[in-house]
This record gives sequence, C-alpha cells and structure tokens, in this order.
Amino acid sequence: MATEIKFEEQDVVGESTLEVIAKADKFNRWMYQTIKPFCKGKVLEIGSGIGNISTFFMDDQFEIMLTDIRKGYCEKLEATFQQNPYFLGTEIMDLTDAEFDHKFAAHLGTYDTVFALNVVEHIYDDELALKNCKKLLKTGGQLIILVPSYQKLYNGFDKELGHYRRYTKSLLSEVFSKNAFQIIHKQYFNFIGIFGWYVTGSLMKKETIPGGQMKLYNTLVPIFKIIDKVIFNSAGLSTIVVGKKE
Repeated sequence: MATEIKFEEQDVVGESTLEVIAKADKFNRWMYQTIKPFCKGKVLEIGSGIGNISTFFMDDQFEIMLTDIRKGYCEKLEATFQQNPYFLGTEIMDLTDAEFDHKFAAHLGTYDTVFALNVVEHIYDDELALKNCKKLLKTGGQLIILVPSYQKLYNGFDKELGHYRRYTKSLLSEVFSKNAFQIIHKQYFNFIGIFGWYVTGSLMKKETIPGGQMKLYNTLVPIFKIIDKVIFNSAGLSTIVVGKKE
C-alpha cells in the first residue's frame, strides 16, 4: 500500500520529468539499445509511463504489453499505441499487490522478456517486486532491471521522484539472487550522467530535471556513449542487471 501512495504523491513531478525525458530521443534510444540484446519474444514492460521506451520495441516489431500503476498513464498509452499491430494492450499493475497472483493470472508465465527501467527504486519491497516479475516470465525468460546507482548520489531529485534507494551492481544482483534468478549480465550505464546529477541535484539543489540541461545532454549522447565504452561500463548513473528464470 505504501508503494501505491508513494507513486500517487509523485505523479505531478514524475509526469513532468517523463515529458522532459521524452524529448531526449538520442538518450532514450541509447537506453533501449543497451537492453535490446537481452530482449526476446513476447515482452512486458513494467512502469511504461508515457511510452518513452515502449515505442522503440514496437518499431523493432516486438509484441509488447504495457503496464503502469497509474490509470492515467495506461489511458495515454492506449490512445498513443492503439493502432500499432505490435501493441498488446495495457494493464494497471502493482508489483506489490497482495492479490497479485489472482489479479494478473492471465499474465503469469506468459512472457519471454520482462523489463523495468527506473521503477524498482520506487518500490519499498524490491525483493517482492522481483518475485512477482519472475511469475510473469516463461521458464527461460529474462528479467531486465535498470535503477539509479550509488546511494551517495541520493538528492532532491530522488526525493521528489519518490525513490527509496539507489543501487550498485552487487546490491541489485543480491535481490535477483534472493529470487533464484541466474544472473547473466550486469553493468553500469551513463557515466557522464553522474556529474550532471550531482551538480544539479546536490550542489544546485534543484528538485526537477531542467529541460535545457536535458536538451544539451541529449545532443552530446554520441560522445557519452563512447566514454561508456572506453571505461568498459565500470561506473554509471544507472545500474543494469539481467536475470534468467530457470
């Protein structure tokens, strides 16, 4: 219940942030390209928001079910993608729902890929969240989780967005291991983003991402992608772990 309240409290800030990020097409594509190698078959997205990443999946002909905890987002997603042949529909889905198995019985054991980008940090019981994600997967299916990195970077941005915590590869991997996933990949993502997050959120005490800053960042993404490769994804503003259901 606490999770649902947290999401609702942050709806205004969260939606304005999603709208800013929606304009960052190069950044969104970079994120998608980073997780795409681990995606296969029928896909379910947890926390689709306004569809910033969803659209890339449909462009690449992945059949995809979109979910969010908020009815308003699901309605927007329906309006945006209803004519797309790869859009499987929407579902209002709370990963910590006490009646998860009953409410979402039609989805259990159905998907080859489940992914959640910048979602799990909003959920107090992250172990339960991954447990229920696993139920949605077929045997051999893969779960992809992307979350913010490093608790030391927690600042006003995190607070306004309703984040409970930030992670490292080892901390997120531990949540996967507790749910008996076979971990097949882990990395950091977006090294340069660390500095923008720290300066704007911690030093300047901003509570929302400035649109101008995101626009500039988006322009420079080709350079930032190279930097991530040069440092072998050894550090980054985001943490990614991929696990397989055995």
